[in-house]
Amino acid sequence: MRTQVLRATLRPFVGIAAAALLALAPSACRRDSGPSADYEEASRRFSTLYAQKLDGAFLDPQIGEIEAQLQRVPADSLDAQGARELLQRIREGRKRMQQDADAREKAIATAREVPPVTSGAFEDATREQTPPPAEEVPDAGPPDAGSTGPQAGTPASELVAGFRGCFRRDAPIQVEGRGVRETWELADRTSCRLEYPGHVDVVLLIEEGKVLTLLPKSAVRTVTVTADGGPAPTPAADAGR
Repeated sequence: MRTQVLRATLRPFVGIAAAALLALAPSACRRDSGPSADYEEASRRFSTLYAQKLDGAFLDPQIGEIEAQLQRVPADSLDAQGARELLQRIREGRKRMQQDADAREKAIATAREVPPVTSGAFEDATREQTPPPAEEVPDAGPPDAGSTGPQAGTPASELVAGFRGCFRRDAPIQVEGRGVRETWELADRTSCRLEYPGHVDVVLLIEEGKVLTLLPKSAVRTVTVTADGGPAPTPAADAGR
């Protein structure tokens, strides 16, 4: 008789346990489907494409295939949120790049537009741009052989190693009103006399580091200074005048 009473007492608890199991069953079935292979491949392809083309990847034909893979990611996947974010990034990037491309094409088209020009205006513009014919300069003939070589204004430094080494330093002379000045002359060599015939028996007077003038040696007056400081013209100098 006691056994029957015990069974009757436990029966309500058995019903409560069964109801609890039934309540937990739906939550056990609502599990995430796990990571998505489509998302993993789409993410990898996008990263590779963007590394190669940067923002140009948004306009690449491959981006459409990547979008299709992202759209196949199940809504209950662990990667669903990542797929939605990557899709949003692709769409915004494509819109921005397309706007930039349209702006560039419009600018190029505007730059290529040329206003219509009438034939008369074109002829006037052509006439203004055509320079007048240059006046012909009469032929002066071959240059004078004596005009080659150092002239007035030639830097004295060029006399050192220039002109085939045909000029050498001469004794300085006293120039009235200017003081003592350095002089150069043509070297006494046949090749130099043939190369620079206009400088034979010529003195190059140097002032401020350049040739001041070219003087014939016959115009240079030699004055001998005596012991008492007075000048005494030499007969040779008088004979040269």
